[in-house]
Amino acid sequence: MPTESSSSRSVKPLAVSYKIAACRKAVGPGYKCAVKLSKTAHTKNLIERMPPEILIKIISYLDASSLFCIGHVNKLFLQLANNNSTWHKMYLSEYSVSKKGKAKPKDVAVKRPSCVEVQERPVGYWRRLYFRTKAGYNESMWKRDLRNINPYTGLPRQTERVLRNLRVTWEITALGKSGWEGTFEHSHAHFSELAVTVCWSGSSWPSLQHLSHLQLHGVMRVPLNCPNFIKPGWRSQMAQYDMGTLSKSGQVIDTDRMVDLLCLAPGVIMGMWKDRGSVAFVMVCLHFNRLVERSLLSTSVSPQTALFDDVDPNYGLHGYTLHIVLHNAEATLMSDRFSQLSCQKDQIRNGHIHLSAIRRGRRSQHRPLVNKPTLPWMCEALQGSVENCCVMSLTLLDESHKPFWCVSTPVSLAPSNKQLVSYDYEGNHFLIQYQEAEGKVRMELVWLEEQGHFLLVSLLVSVALDKVNKHFGRHYSC
Repeated sequence: MPTESSSSRSVKPLAVSYKIAACRKAVGPGYKCAVKLSKTAHTKNLIERMPPEILIKIISYLDASSLFCIGHVNKLFLQLANNNSTWHKMYLSEYSVSKKGKAKPKDVAVKRPSCVEVQERPVGYWRRLYFRTKAGYNESMWKRDLRNINPYTGLPRQTERVLRNLRVTWEITALGKSGWEGTFEHSHAHFSELAVTVCWSGSSWPSLQHLSHLQLHGVMRVPLNCPNFIKPGWRSQMAQYDMGTLSKSGQVIDTDRMVDLLCLAPGVIMGMWKDRGSVAFVMVCLHFNRLVERSLLSTSVSPQTALFDDVDPNYGLHGYTLHIVLHNAEATLMSDRFSQLSCQKDQIRNGHIHLSAIRRGRRSQHRPLVNKPTLPWMCEALQGSVENCCVMSLTLLDESHKPFWCVSTPVSLAPSNKQLVSYDYEGNHFLIQYQEAEGKVRMELVWLEEQGHFLLVSLLVSVALDKVNKHFGRHYSC
């Protein structure tokens, strides 16, 4: 289980107030706490001079929220706040424990652990167990919910519901070159059919040249009444980005009057203020494929053994199903599914197999876009919309209808370098292109002026040959 979260922000100004509150709650409202701030460094305050047994007795009167908060005062209170005996009593005050260690309603008569069994547990065991039970975390339950697969997309039906029920959010931790560290909670998120687009906006982002790394975490919150910056929960690191490398290779994919969109990595886009060159907002596109596992357990796609078939000589070149969605953080522009995609051996070239979902010469395959591709953004009181830019989310399923290649990333619409010959449509032609190590996508669109919308007239998905050979246990070559 991932470790519990701890805020990187300073809480020193709260230290004295937490100590005074702890004493007053234990002794009574009439007690005047004599916490003194000595000017000499060698003099301890009265709280730290008290025997540990007395301090443990005092903090035993605190509720779970206060007990969690005082752990952020200093090292002494952190050690006291993790006391197994205190959290064991806290746990039993709300829950009962069965022989198998499962929480049951308080009125159910069960055998309770002895004092020896409580102390034998690792430090912080009952604290973590209390938070897990309070949050309603049940790994076997949410894994069971994810077994229900949508045959249309090949992904679990309940991904969004499970994430919402577990109160999963996402955070970005920014690490500065000078040692500075700051954590940002996402401002809003938009769920589509295949992915969720998570957005961070605010005015406290550091400048790009001062950033060293960005860390993306999935966070499951515990419903306790605590200050915002020290809410309990579990953080699971999903990705880390080296800003030194990405800022050099990053490309400006589009722009509007106020911001430039800088694509740092697949699925990661950063809005930069034009006049200042500082960060305005960040967007991350997260595909649904194993998103719950990645957000809670830091696990990526589990390795698979090669699906070798010695009967079919073209195994791995046919039977693909593609589900593709063009959307932004507010609406869906296009969503469609294409089945029985294939590639012949003589069509393998440039290290890729090529799967044609929409052909320019087949008018019946062409698909309209509901609206123009745009990418709305907001930053506190300011908001805008970058034209000719959107998010592409696709899932490519193999012959057994298992996710084979999953992508969710911002893409831009660019005019075609050469005017494509088309006898069916009159209008300007545009391209959407995306490429990474595992594959690439090429879409051709034409703008129909009279109808006032774009028409997708060509869609080609190319998968890296190395990925195909590894997945199916083949030895295809160009």
